[in-house]
Amino acid sequence: MPRGTHDPLHRHVPDSQQRLADGQRITWVSVVVNLVLTAMQMVVGFLAHSQSLMADAMHTFADIISDGFVLYANRKSAQAADDAHPYGHGRYETAASLVLGLLLVGTGVGILVSAAGRLSDLGSLPPVGVAALWAALLTLIAKEGLFRYMLITAERLRSPMLVANAWHARADALSSLVVAAGIGGALLGFNFADGVAAIVVGAMIVRAGLRFAWEAIRELIDTGLSAEEVSAIRQTIVSSHGVQGMHEMRTRHMAHQVLVDAHVQVDPHISVSEGHWIAETARSRVLDKHPEVLDVLVHVDAENDVLGNASLKLPARPVLLAHLRELLQCEPPGFAQTTLHYLGPRAEADVFFPPGYLASHHVTLDELRQRLDKVLPDDVLFSEVRFR
Repeated sequence: MPRGTHDPLHRHVPDSQQRLADGQRITWVSVVVNLVLTAMQMVVGFLAHSQSLMADAMHTFADIISDGFVLYANRKSAQAADDAHPYGHGRYETAASLVLGLLLVGTGVGILVSAAGRLSDLGSLPPVGVAALWAALLTLIAKEGLFRYMLITAERLRSPMLVANAWHARADALSSLVVAAGIGGALLGFNFADGVAAIVVGAMIVRAGLRFAWEAIRELIDTGLSAEEVSAIRQTIVSSHGVQGMHEMRTRHMAHQVLVDAHVQVDPHISVSEGHWIAETARSRVLDKHPEVLDVLVHVDAENDVLGNASLKLPARPVLLAHLRELLQCEPPGFAQTTLHYLGPRAEADVFFPPGYLASHHVTLDELRQRLDKVLPDDVLFSEVRFR
């Protein structure tokens, strides 16, 4: 059952509309701040002859483009599941994170090439103006404040895409710090300092882009959770009432949430409905104790099928019942209620006799048991037959 407000185990986590509203708000704040900073850096960098400040302006402009991707992906990921996307649209966030990473890499490489070219001809470079230093310091303060504001909201929403965008702002703040140091060195007479600062900024941007792109790729190829996270979820499942063991569990990320598949073992002689109850109980406990889990698929096993599910080689119910009639040399009316247990290479059966049936057919349970004692040891389909 999908989680919602009607679920008694529903936890207080932001719903899709709240996530959309909060994500859109912090991203628009980022857009406005970056627009102002880009304009200031470009103008001051050009007038003050600072290539590092111009490089930082390009970095900031890349933020505006990336914010556009975030706005689009945030809106798409908030859409409810549909026939084409039964698990929701969370992977839009993942795709956006990948695009953001590649965008950063491209921006960083461009800055590195430009800065290296200018460093090769230091003699022709004009002196850096002091206004560039004040612009760099102002940019540093603004971007650090933006980072802290964005990260608080992103972590509350548990959105990798928004967290990546927040750390993107922190990378900008660090690059602005490098720019300020480079401009300061240039003002002190070290003409190469501004160019070196531009190269450092470019390298930082490339590194951040590669990290974000790699994390997105890991999710797109369904990389599982860490060993510690898997162990915690496994313990929740195996400690559920009725679960006798678990021999397989798979996990994968879906943007800010996780999908889990688990195979649990239960008593092979319980009813189907009780097995379903055990599975739903285990599922509910995981959803209750692990807020990051979006859904859990619990597969109920009567045996450890990791070792090889030999029961799949057994025939269907009509064939087994026909063979059971041959073994018993009679056809009890309770065959419709006979319970079959597909366990290992041979099946088990519980045969139900209505009151008075055996006496009316002049046969006793002892006689039936004697027949079975002779044939069951060598029978290829049944290992045990019980009378009820």
